[in-house]
Amino acid sequence: MGPRLLVFGDSLSFHGPEGPCAADEPRLWPNVAAASLGGTADLVAGIGWNARDVWWSLTGDPRVWADLHHVDAVVLAIGSMDTLPSPLPTYLRTGLRYLRPDPVRRVVRKAYLAAQPRLAVALRGRPAVLPAKLTVQYLDTAVGALRVLRPELPIFGWLPSVHRAAAYGGVHTARPAAAAAMAAWGARAGVPLLDLEAVVGEHVLGGEGNPDGMHWGWKGHAAVGNAMSVLLAPVPAPGHVG
Repeated sequence: MGPRLLVFGDSLSFHGPEGPCAADEPRLWPNVAAASLGGTADLVAGIGWNARDVWWSLTGDPRVWADLHHVDAVVLAIGSMDTLPSPLPTYLRTGLRYLRPDPVRRVVRKAYLAAQPRLAVALRGRPAVLPAKLTVQYLDTAVGALRVLRPELPIFGWLPSVHRAAAYGGVHTARPAAAAAMAAWGARAGVPLLDLEAVVGEHVLGGEGNPDGMHWGWKGHAAVGNAMSVLLAPVPAPGHVG
């Protein structure tokens, strides 16, 4: 019996070439990675999640509290959405869903989606959804909390992916600085990180993934899952951690 993985992620962990999938879809990268190790993966994720959402999940989801006592490794598959252009503050953008009546919400949402790529280009991709400093802060706080609860629990992560999404005007200027900050943090914190750009960059930028220019096709999921399984290879067998 291989390790049980707890994966925190964004939509990159459950969107395939045609859209979102159930977490048990075997072609999704968490399941590919777990299967390569003879184990299983539990996914805790949401559309647009960033490092702050992972911290909120750790502190507010009782399912996560229970899982943390039984898993053999944690993967913080997060950070890509943090680097996307955010012309409107996150609380305003996410608050659009609460507008009423429905016709008003639809009109405002349509206007925002039309303006978003133009604003991303005009503002050169800034501000980002989450500044790199805050991404690192939330990741570091999450890792600190996990190590208090399970001192010997192996923790892994990754560096932000790339995109060619028309919804963001193809702009991704915040990524290089965020990737550098996260890489430096991973080295300091002892958290091994997978370089997504090296693994799936050609797949995304070459147009082989989802037509939205951000999410991956099954080839991309397979590449990420296999690469992650190599990173996770040192994880001990169940019952030998914590």
